[in-house]
Amino acid sequence: MSSTCVVGLQWGDEAKGKIVDWLCDAHDVVVRYQGGANAGHTVVAEGVTYKLSLIPTGILRPGIGCVIGNGVVVHPPAFLKEVETLVAQGVDVKGRLHVSDRAHVILPHHLAEERLTEESTSSADHLGTTRRGIGPCYRDKVGRVHGVRIGDLYHPERFRVHLARIVEYKNRLLTAMLPDFTPFDADQVAEDYLGYAERMRPYVNDATSWLHESLERGQRLLFEGAQGSLLDVDHGTYPYVTSSNSSAAGIAAGSSVPTRHIDRWIGIVKAYTTRVGGGPFPTEQDNDTGERIRRIGKEYGTVTGRPRRCGWFDAVAVRHSARVSGSTEIAVMLLDVLSGIDPIQVAVAYEDDKGREVKNFPANLADLEKCRPIYKTLPGWQEDITKARTWDELPPAAQTYVDFLSDQVGVPVSIVSVGPERTQTISRGPRTARP
Repeated sequence: MSSTCVVGLQWGDEAKGKIVDWLCDAHDVVVRYQGGANAGHTVVAEGVTYKLSLIPTGILRPGIGCVIGNGVVVHPPAFLKEVETLVAQGVDVKGRLHVSDRAHVILPHHLAEERLTEESTSSADHLGTTRRGIGPCYRDKVGRVHGVRIGDLYHPERFRVHLARIVEYKNRLLTAMLPDFTPFDADQVAEDYLGYAERMRPYVNDATSWLHESLERGQRLLFEGAQGSLLDVDHGTYPYVTSSNSSAAGIAAGSSVPTRHIDRWIGIVKAYTTRVGGGPFPTEQDNDTGERIRRIGKEYGTVTGRPRRCGWFDAVAVRHSARVSGSTEIAVMLLDVLSGIDPIQVAVAYEDDKGREVKNFPANLADLEKCRPIYKTLPGWQEDITKARTWDELPPAAQTYVDFLSDQVGVPVSIVSVGPERTQTISRGPRTARP
């Protein structure tokens, strides 16, 4: 049976949620394998808008199992609030939503530590975190001494002892570093989190065993990445990255499922480029074109509401991330946003400060900051393409643009999106339905 990976190839916000939702017809289980409540997926179905952060997009489809894997960091209040919101919107989550007992827990001190990290740097050096404690939680995970896993919450006495040691250390650290810090009460934090654990109990299980048993039953898994490959802690624009492997490289470690079970690797890109927060952005358009893209594309963060920086498609960056994530096909999203922009530009290479052509994405931030894009100019189109449902219904200039992106990245385009609704999706390849 065929399993699929869906991963963003830019700096996140590529509309991955829509494609995961669209592909659910051909899959049985959707798996989140990294990140936390810093992610944001927006799906519009039958006129209703759903905003998801922790919970896999597949929850919107009846009969689809959804797994929050061991590689995700979970803030229990955020998880419970998201469940409540979905239930209020009429989504049935009973028996379908599974949280790995190996996933790490975001605790109150993690949010304070992230504030400390951001406030200790100049505005020019801010990493642009969402301040939801993601990075400090991953830091404690790999540090081993102060990490807490979901499963630990179901051993109350042991958890209380461990948490008391953690809170004592974190209080000393934060009191010294934050002048307005109020120390945490370990007993109160324990009471709060043990209460969250009871409310989460119906969802928590050994997701590793559950996923492998699903594979043994012949079920098809759909792996849903958060953020984008250019934010990968190893392969992205470090240090302006997230704290996990947001490329496809994170799947095996974050879900426990070996990648040999995956046959289809879909990279998601916008028809242009955006990013949030600091970091280099060679094709950024801090001008009327960038503002037009932001306005028409509604380019504001799902989680934070922050305006996104906007610019032309960067084929150099996407070639890099497509290689890292092993993309066998690409979905081009938000093509409709470019309607009415003429001409359109695509970065096909860079030029460094010595005038040399650079075709590979630089690893070092200092080198990338010196690069200037070398553009290929293509004709735009004036037509409204939001009603197109087949490839042939797209204007010739739009077809040429999509094919040019494919040629530059070196990966075929199999899906084109021309609007937020499920029906506004053009397929250039098979999408086999579940039996």
